[in-house]
Amino acid sequence: MTNVVGWPAHDEAVRRLRASYDAIPAGAPVRLAKKTSNLFRARSRADAPGLDVSGLRGVVAVDPVAATADVQGMCTYETLVDATLPLGLIPFVVPQLRTITLGGAVTGLGIESTSFRNGLPHESVREMDILTGSGEVVTVRPGDPLFDAFPNSYGSLGYATRIRIDLERVPEHVDLRHIRFDDLDALAKAVDVIVEEREWEGVRVDGLDGVVFEPGESYLSLATWTASGGGGPTSDYTGIEPYYRSVQRRETDRLSMYDYLWRWDTDWFWCSGAFGLHNPRVRRLWPRRWRRSDVYHRIVGLENRFHVLARIESRQGKPARERVIQDIEAPVHRTPEFLRWFDEAVGMRPVWLCPLRLREAEGPGSARTWPSYPLKPGTTYVNVGFWGTVPIRPGARDGDVNRAVEAKVTEVGGHKSLYSDAYYDRPTFDRLYGTASQQDVKATYDPQDRLTGLYEKAVNRR
Repeated sequence: MTNVVGWPAHDEAVRRLRASYDAIPAGAPVRLAKKTSNLFRARSRADAPGLDVSGLRGVVAVDPVAATADVQGMCTYETLVDATLPLGLIPFVVPQLRTITLGGAVTGLGIESTSFRNGLPHESVREMDILTGSGEVVTVRPGDPLFDAFPNSYGSLGYATRIRIDLERVPEHVDLRHIRFDDLDALAKAVDVIVEEREWEGVRVDGLDGVVFEPGESYLSLATWTASGGGGPTSDYTGIEPYYRSVQRRETDRLSMYDYLWRWDTDWFWCSGAFGLHNPRVRRLWPRRWRRSDVYHRIVGLENRFHVLARIESRQGKPARERVIQDIEAPVHRTPEFLRWFDEAVGMRPVWLCPLRLREAEGPGSARTWPSYPLKPGTTYVNVGFWGTVPIRPGARDGDVNRAVEAKVTEVGGHKSLYSDAYYDRPTFDRLYGTASQQDVKATYDPQDRLTGLYEKAVNRR
């Protein structure tokens, strides 16, 4: 089985990780020594050596009978899917981008089209081994204070070295229906129906997400897992046509399960357009192996470091631009309000939609709550994702648009993910993200306060 490293190699990797932690001087920031990241916030520079996670990038073991996998913290979902999909298994939630890691999705949250029935990635975790601030590796399970506080902690409570997750059995293909809505309120009502009934017009729905191109043109994409045979040919959006355009052009579609899982990665949703890849002539010249989110992320990282494009635009007299890269969750009945406000106040199009509910593994009313990201059980939310830049208006500050987004999200009773820029004041942040429970856990597992706190990471960019 590919990408399976086994237990002896895993134990050796954990030994090296702990040794690298011991080598970091007291008082120096603790960070992962890795070259890539799916975070979109700048951080202060650090000269201390990072944690050696070089041996924590694989699958430890897969149990196809129990439908579970033991996975190292730095293992990407791409690596995990390559190991499990040939067995007819996938994680309950597979985030959209190939290089998101299991540890990153658990400590930083993640979402995808199965989240309306399977919740967030950490909700299908059975147990974790976590390197804590005391330098010890501890095993925790649901109900343990460290386990429950770990989601949305972004390394402030430790780093997952091993994660045991449940897997879902899936067939080989996915049938899609793209349903157009001319009214956002009608779309929200349809989301409510699908989440409650798990079907639409008598057909089972296994995956659910959508795109708003403008307030009068939005779509829900309904995915149904389908066994092979008799369903016709499958589409391939790693070629000339970006997937998001097919949502407007086709009422039905069919993908392999593999291509469905990574349908958004090839073009980083639609953000590859910033590199000219929506132009067929440019696309033909861009090697297919480089049509990946991690390649685009590296290019953006170079721009953030050297500011080449910003200098060119400045010389051309163009205004500086503010980065507005966020994912927020709003209750479904307030989602149309947020979307209309966003289109008028920010004007960024298109935006992604992904409904979710906390997972009810044992029937109605069984959903757990998570103090660091307190969503309400039994409540349907819609994740709204928007990623781009807007010009900074005369008299405005860099960050003003993001601050307005934060205020509106709070007004509609939602939450914002913390993988990108955040501007909350400390009391508001503490109230929204349950930091009191984190401090209690930190006092137990990081008594010397060696790990940077969540507010310092998310807002102060440390």
